[in-house]
Amino acid sequence: MEKPNLPEFKVSPELKEQIIQNSILKHFKSGEIILNENASIGSIPIIGSGVIRVIRTDEDGKEILLYYLKAGESCIMSFLGGIHNDTSKVRAEVEEDADIYFLPINKVVLFIKEYPQFLEYIFKLYHKRFEELLEVINAITFKKVDERLLLLLKKKTDLQGSNVINVSHEQLANELATARVVVSRLLKQLEDDGWVELGRNKITIKKNIRF
Repeated sequence: MEKPNLPEFKVSPELKEQIIQNSILKHFKSGEIILNENASIGSIPIIGSGVIRVIRTDEDGKEILLYYLKAGESCIMSFLGGIHNDTSKVRAEVEEDADIYFLPINKVVLFIKEYPQFLEYIFKLYHKRFEELLEVINAITFKKVDERLLLLLKKKTDLQGSNVINVSHEQLANELATARVVVSRLLKQLEDDGWVELGRNKITIKKNIRF
């Protein structure tokens, strides 16, 4: 597969070329899993295109969405787990068809030493993910499920650049760590109020969601 130029990956041309040349590029379809919980981490993913959702599962099998990864980003959990020879604490699934570069951990360590801007890139990712995790904690603690559902729908439309979201009620329920019946009821209420139009595994946003 010909390797594209990683246009959203904001580093120097020299570092970008090193990462492209030393990575393995793979294509994934929506719904595929690129990393499972408790899996060993031999390389870190850098998103060339598409969207990845990162999920945490508890002992009872309940899931919650932690954050999304988009083009030019990577998973800080993979960085930390790989560098410390630890297993993955999250699951990463493809939200939107994606091209992903997998950079071996030994190259990650080497590039951190040789390219200060690569370390800066990692710190920026860490800061962004930390803020997003704080938002998740804040939403679970202080917001009602209907508010969290609207926030999630807005985030999905922003990521996809479209007011049409291809998603099931069950997936939304998993990402919100609530029951599918709750999400279905809330979506029906949103439809009755003119906010959305529901289809089979599809939601069309009819009003601009603002917070």
